[in-house]
Amino acid sequence: MSKSQANRLRESGLPLFFKVANPEAVGITPPDNRLGEALTTWVRSLSVMQKDALVASSRTGAVWRLASDEGGYLAGHDEAPCPLAFLTVGMIASYANEITALAAQRGVAVRHLKLLQDNRYTMEGSMLKGTLVSGALPPELTVEIDCDADGPALQDLVLSAVAAAPLNGLLRGELTSMFTLSRNGAALAPDRVAPLGHAPLPDPGDHFDVAAPAPPELDGPLVWKTPDPPLAEDADGYATDPGSTAHGDARRDLHLGGICTLRPDGLKEITQLLHSPRGTSFTFLSEEGPDAGGQSRAPDANTYVSAGIGFCFMTQFGRYVSMMKKTMDDYRIVQDTHFSLGGASGGTGQAGAADPVETHVYLETPEDEAFARRILDVAEGTCFLHALCGTDLKTKVRVREAVAG
Repeated sequence: MSKSQANRLRESGLPLFFKVANPEAVGITPPDNRLGEALTTWVRSLSVMQKDALVASSRTGAVWRLASDEGGYLAGHDEAPCPLAFLTVGMIASYANEITALAAQRGVAVRHLKLLQDNRYTMEGSMLKGTLVSGALPPELTVEIDCDADGPALQDLVLSAVAAAPLNGLLRGELTSMFTLSRNGAALAPDRVAPLGHAPLPDPGDHFDVAAPAPPELDGPLVWKTPDPPLAEDADGYATDPGSTAHGDARRDLHLGGICTLRPDGLKEITQLLHSPRGTSFTFLSEEGPDAGGQSRAPDANTYVSAGIGFCFMTQFGRYVSMMKKTMDDYRIVQDTHFSLGGASGGTGQAGAADPVETHVYLETPEDEAFARRILDVAEGTCFLHALCGTDLKTKVRVREAVAG
């Protein structure tokens, strides 16, 4: 693996998250809008575990730069949130959007709202043997709310809002992700993964470095480390270094949590918890665009979801190349995601929907074509979030009536 182990996120001097001031110069645009919102996500590898992404949304019109890293459990620098944190944050933000929007539509005054979420994933087998498979379990959501509704009316409000979330379109049903593959500028037919069926999109190459930060609209960062976060009772400290699944058959259960509250300024503040493997907690800010009553001062829910899928997928490339002691000079993806508008926040009155994730993979490597096909198969099969999309999952919901204050 030829990628440097330097802490490139810190060395860049850039904020981890920022709104891009010059998307036209970068050349990133969202795809054609099929369902209500379409997003393009570019992700590149900066080192084995460090990555950054640019995400463009057809709905908000904003382009965000986000960054990801891993902690000591994967020999990362712990400079930025881990990939799975982004999915947890985007999911809980999506649910919060729909609960508040549906309550407003029904004339229900909400005096207090707090969401607590658990996301669990599984990993079993050996990466070197080709038996490692990742999976996703049903999310668990607890809604603490004080409002004018109670009993059956409150239950219906929350359950209807969860179903209306665009993110729910990725959970319900079994969406098979589709791919194109390019090695050193030449398109290759994928082997096991589902082919996208058309030519690869243009490789973004070094256009990431053109992205310039827009002047911040908030005081302080959009994401920061959270000291002494609460840990779940089942939290453990197992070490999952890049070689932990290399030899014997391993079984790992991953557990992430999220806590979402609404700030007086309208922003959602979401603390992400990394229970197993035990790792650093980060707090994120999130806000929707003007069409959903926000100001786009922080990344929206679907931007976080899309970045999380891309970051998780890219992590699997770095792990496999390191284990196999192969050479990969660079690797990037362009990923398109498509979501319906929210049933409440978008006024559709329908359950959330999504299309399968479409990903274009660009590898720069002296390794042969067989290796390029193989690493794509391994990355897809070991990506927790492509597993989430391909598994029919129903969020388990609990509602607790709370008293404001």
